[in-house]
Amino acid sequence: MLCLSALTSCNPKEQETQKQVLLKDDLGREIRLNGQPGRVMALAPSMTEMLFAVLDTGTIVGRTQNDNYPAAALSKPVVNNYPMDYEQLLRLKPDLIFTVDGITPLDVAARLGELGIPVYYQKYASVEDIFSGLEDIGRIMGREAQARQLTDSLRREVAQIAARHQGQARPLRVLGLAGYDPIYVYGHSTVISDKLRILGAENAVEETFDAMTREYILKSNPDVLLGGTPQELEESFFGIYPELRKINAYQNQRLYAPNFDLMSRPSPRVVESIRELEDFLYE
Repeated sequence: MLCLSALTSCNPKEQETQKQVLLKDDLGREIRLNGQPGRVMALAPSMTEMLFAVLDTGTIVGRTQNDNYPAAALSKPVVNNYPMDYEQLLRLKPDLIFTVDGITPLDVAARLGELGIPVYYQKYASVEDIFSGLEDIGRIMGREAQARQLTDSLRREVAQIAARHQGQARPLRVLGLAGYDPIYVYGHSTVISDKLRILGAENAVEETFDAMTREYILKSNPDVLLGGTPQELEESFFGIYPELRKINAYQNQRLYAPNFDLMSRPSPRVVESIRELEDFLYE
């Protein structure tokens, strides 16, 4: 949630040069800016997508090595963020960096702050949080109308999809794999859970942890498994854990390979991700 206020000089003649903006990001951190940012970038692929969806692309000065969407991002200078390339960031001189909770360590943000580059974090637990995040970017960057036009359209699409799946008699239980060895999954308090809720389904994981045991998967017995094609999962996941062939998803061959970028990124393409999941669940 964006908290924004202006701090100005008492001398009217100095207001234009000394006007400051105080932000509070989704982690509750205060960020003080010398006016509206004119040069920004993101340190997460999903956030880069957010910036390109809302801003004049001329204000976006760089991208990370992992950014691959939209195509316009590929023309921007690259800043490696693992490990962080502080020298390249200083050369690009961003007024503000946007990132996502869990992507950029707080000690990196602290170091960037010492170098005079403030970092603004967003965090998401629902689809609506993504839309609110887009609107926050719009308010910070003076692009409120553009952001609201986008989010209004996305909200209408989500409402139309949700209307198709109200009152499912038996919600499908879905397990989303993020890694095989060890097993990592998309936990309960994540955007994927909200995507599934919109589709009248539910996350087979009822806790918020990421690491998963074979015993838990057998007990939860998901109807659908997301993480690869049947052949890919047979050769990897079920090859490593043959006992998991007992779950309903395997027995009924409800095994699907979602677009990993759509699945994992909380971005403006979230509706595209929901539609992809809808195709899998209700083929």
